[in-house]
Amino acid sequence: MRRIVTAAAAVAATALFLATVPLHRHWFDLGVYWGTVNAWVHDGVGVYDYLSPGTTYGFTYPPFAALCMLPLTLLTWPAAVVLAATVNICAAGAVLWWTVWPIVRREGWTPWYAMVLAVCLMALLEPVHDTFTFGQVNLVLLALVLADTELLRRGSRWAGCAIGLAAAVKLTPALFIGWLLLAGHRRAGLAATATAAGGTLLAAAVAPGASRDFWTRAMWDTDRVGSLSYASNQSLRGTFARLDAPTWVWAVAVVAVLAVWAYRVRRADVVRGAALTGVTACLVSPVTWVHHLVWLIPALALLAGEALRLRTRGMAVASVGSYVLLCSSLVWLWRGDPGTGGVGALVGGSAYVWIGLGLLVAPRPGWRTRARPRPILADRVGERAG
Repeated sequence: MRRIVTAAAAVAATALFLATVPLHRHWFDLGVYWGTVNAWVHDGVGVYDYLSPGTTYGFTYPPFAALCMLPLTLLTWPAAVVLAATVNICAAGAVLWWTVWPIVRREGWTPWYAMVLAVCLMALLEPVHDTFTFGQVNLVLLALVLADTELLRRGSRWAGCAIGLAAAVKLTPALFIGWLLLAGHRRAGLAATATAAGGTLLAAAVAPGASRDFWTRAMWDTDRVGSLSYASNQSLRGTFARLDAPTWVWAVAVVAVLAVWAYRVRRADVVRGAALTGVTACLVSPVTWVHHLVWLIPALALLAGEALRLRTRGMAVASVGSYVLLCSSLVWLWRGDPGTGGVGALVGGSAYVWIGLGLLVAPRPGWRTRARPRPILADRVGERAG
């Protein structure tokens, strides 16, 4: 009964928070997707010529993504919103299954109770509820990558295809192809490359004008997605743009981050390699809006899981602190111009960037730490027996 009451209270508190505290994004990105494909199919407007009414924002993904979104032309706007929310709920469930469920099973917690709390904790993350209310696709792409990670662990011949599909839809997941090749998963890397290339060539055959427009113009025009210095851009490029630093400084930082990533993923297992790659993709991308940071979830779950397994205070503090900051919307306190606010603004205005850097260099379990004996608690014994 105590668990039922606690779970109900957690659900109620989460629902109250989501209904009153975070900004609702009014399905803005979904509106861009829906408006783009409808204008393309029904009005003959170019994929990269369409702009959301009253804004300067248009479609920013490769043409293959537009092909995947063509079913939206069959739906009214309310139906499109329902579909987007349903797909994101399913994707979030898949992400929890592959990141949190292994921890629940290993720790011997009551499954339904632990997963209800995990759903609440996930819903409170700013990148997650922003993804839902923007109608974004990043949770779906993350689920594809994690599905491929599971296939890779099982030695499936289909490993790599889902990563290739994600890379054809959006450029950021392409770094996972580099991970597969660096880590020696050559067959999966080739499958991912072939799938991404196949999707891209299919789009070029179906929509040659849109493909030419994207690869020669739209992809290079970062003004289409907004100002690089905007507070929501939690990438290294965003941090240096807010400091008004020369572009070469950002380029050096990207090379350094990629060097650390390459060194670590070559020595990492599949789960850790995927988590590190998600973190790195957020750091090196020129534009990483807050809702893109769902790619940090596997690394956060991994850090929390290792803190529980090893019973190390430092990892526990790091995982809890990172989670709390990603729920806090802290970066928006400096949404004007963080570069003029001194060290405090630099730290707070790019708080999520520092979390990413911390996750990238976090010590691997077994380095300078020993697992402490875990006490066998009476209530946990009872849970196992029941």
